[in-house]
Amino acid sequence: YFLDKSDKYDSRDVERLQQDDKWVENYLIWRHDVVDDTLKMIDESFQWRKEYTVNDLSESVLPKWLFEIGALFLHGYDKEGYKLFWFKVKHHTRDPKQQLDKKKLVAFWLEHYAKRDHGKPLTVVFDMAETGISHIDLDFVRFIVNCFTDYYPNFLTKIVIFEMPWIMNAAFKIVKGWLGPDAISMLKFTNKNDVQEYISGEYLPPHMGGTDSFKYSYPPLVDDDFQTPLCENGPITSEDEHESKEEIDADTKETGELNEAQNLNQKKMNSIEQISKSEETDKTEVKPKNAKKALTTFKGPLLHISPAEELYFGSKETGEKKCLIVLTNVTKNVVAFKVRTTAPEKYRVKPSNSSCEPGTSLDIIVSLHGGFAASLQDRFLIMAAEMDQSSGAGVPELTQFWKEVPRTKVMEHRLRCHVVESSKPSSLTLKDNAFNVPAKTNEDLHIQLTHLLQINKRLEEQMNRCLWFQQLSVVLSLLSVTVAAFCFYLAYAQRS
Repeated sequence: YFLDKSDKYDSRDVERLQQDDKWVENYLIWRHDVVDDTLKMIDESFQWRKEYTVNDLSESVLPKWLFEIGALFLHGYDKEGYKLFWFKVKHHTRDPKQQLDKKKLVAFWLEHYAKRDHGKPLTVVFDMAETGISHIDLDFVRFIVNCFTDYYPNFLTKIVIFEMPWIMNAAFKIVKGWLGPDAISMLKFTNKNDVQEYISGEYLPPHMGGTDSFKYSYPPLVDDDFQTPLCENGPITSEDEHESKEEIDADTKETGELNEAQNLNQKKMNSIEQISKSEETDKTEVKPKNAKKALTTFKGPLLHISPAEELYFGSKETGEKKCLIVLTNVTKNVVAFKVRTTAPEKYRVKPSNSSCEPGTSLDIIVSLHGGFAASLQDRFLIMAAEMDQSSGAGVPELTQFWKEVPRTKVMEHRLRCHVVESSKPSSLTLKDNAFNVPAKTNEDLHIQLTHLLQINKRLEEQMNRCLWFQQLSVVLSLLSVTVAAFCFYLAYAQRS
């Protein structure tokens, strides 16, 4: 494909394909591990990506009014923790002159999310409340369908269609023909009574029976509502009313023990001083037994972050309420960082606003407080930027730095929460001063099950082919015997 059509591909896509195993794996999974079909999909999607200049799409190259009407945006999560991609159908009207820009807007949002969250699948919501025949645009719907079936592999979990008018039933019969059997199984037709089977009320607007007070506006781009969690830096202050002084002291001591265990050199001790002054004088710190490093690492241009994607908390039954994030500065300058969350009322982060010296690592403790439990919908955002050598690293200097640093120089990385239901905690969960081997996630099990089903399907196809050849062989054998017998009969009749 490349030798014949190299001029039809964006070289950046080809380079990424050669380096990004996860991207290749998603193509293979979406095409059931059939290599020829996978290559065909990559070829088609790469040509499409160059045609729509996907790698260069930005807010500046698209008309501002497209963002202002609020027909497409990302907001909230479904009950499985997948991001919601909203299509407000009532804001869409057919206009051939605007069609290309609208299609590029879809590609912009999908690419924006894919780069930001590393291809984590989406749940698409078609909000069809207050729509009618004037909003039917099959060409645009087909483009959206093709984005998920042909261009963005393994990117779709389900399509939730809310209150589809009866007049659109005929149109959606046509749409089903485009989807194919795999995607058809992802269609979920809902109304106000059953939509909460898939999306909790906290992320549904009132007209869908929810309590989400979110109002779309632009600018800026709609994104996760990240806020600063409790405990910016240092000891917990009096605003935390859920815990007693004894619990606070215990948390501080445990934090000190964990940091002492993983910070053995003098440079790292400088980083520990930024977490809490009380830890400097704690004489009772001991090294935790069976300590293991996080199994996954995101390698960013400024910081390496472990874990790479998920923080593992326990359920109410298992009770694990602390997680560790390890930041490693891979630059030659001091790197300032901030940690933010979508659920600031639930979490304490120590430290959540500090800096990391060149070549050193820093441990961040994320803990639930009060009677709160972690949720799949909770997210954390780590922001990082290089500081000048002359800049100070105190709280006033950091506050001023974040006010002045350009957005283009800020590295961002997002982590989602995972709730461990079993008694086997994750290596990313802190309990009893130890790290343990992680349990398999639902997503891991789903991928394994998908592979097994694919293997089973191929075996069935091979068996069916074998049976067909066996039956054909029997028929040909019988036909040969019949012809031979007929020949003998003719020869015998001639002699007689």
